[in-house]
Amino acid sequence: MTIHLVKLCVGADDISDLVNWQKHLQSRYKRVFHTTRMVPKRVPDLLEGGSIYWVIKRQIRVRQTILDVEEFVDDQGIRRCHLMLDPTLVETRLMARRPFQGWRYLQPSDAPDDMPQGIEVDEDMPEDLRNELMQMGLL
Repeated sequence: MTIHLVKLCVGADDISDLVNWQKHLQSRYKRVFHTTRMVPKRVPDLLEGGSIYWVIKRQIRVRQTILDVEEFVDDQGIRRCHLMLDPTLVETRLMARRPFQGWRYLQPSDAPDDMPQGIEVDEDMPEDLRNELMQMGLL
């Protein structure tokens, strides 16, 4: 059964910050990943089409498909894992999330829908206006 993760994108003010960080990873390591201390227990479910949903400015805004989970022990002897990610970022409908530490599982039924293709969203648009337009089905 597919499961997703939701994670705060710490230090990012907008999606472009995540894009820039992942371009750096791609150029340096030839792959895109996120390193986490906790290893998910539901790896088979994550690898059945699961995604990581990124929270930026208290809103889920974008997701990436999880391709693999690679466990390793770092140079300090701490067990960690790399969440190997598809470099394609898929914008989602906004969904408010309160701050939390680490990552959380996200049921597919609780995940926001992907944004329809071909719709451009102005990043400077006030959140209340954006939410109202989404409720009306215009975004």
